[in-house]
Amino acid sequence: MRPTTLARRDGGAAFLCSALRVDGWSTGIFGGVLLAGAGLLRDPLGVPTGWSLAFGVVMLGGALALLSIARRPAVAARYAGAVVTVNALSAAGMIGLAGSGFFALTGLGLAFLLVGAAAVATFAGLEFAGLRRLG
Repeated sequence: MRPTTLARRDGGAAFLCSALRVDGWSTGIFGGVLLAGAGLLRDPLGVPTGWSLAFGVVMLGGALALLSIARRPAVAARYAGAVVTVNALSAAGMIGLAGSGFFALTGLGLAFLLVGAAAVATFAGLEFAGLRRLG
């Protein structure tokens, strides 16, 4: 049976917490860049300013949640599983958005979304590996 919490002193839990922490900080930085540079990024990427602002706000909220989970003395397996699921769905959504034609993305914008999807998928994989190490 899968444990409901993951103790930090275990090597797998330390790996998971590190992945969550790096994911949280990188998500926060990326969200901050989208917020601060929304107007400047519109033309080079092809993403409307309002969407960049919305994505930035959501990413900052996600970063706070990730960092909050990573700071706990014990991480609940359901929270770690939710992070893996959200990251996997986000990566799939970014790939879908890149190919949908919803935005008039430039070549740089397309690359930006696909690199972002790869980064998010990598975090999902790392966090899933950390979760599997625990039991």
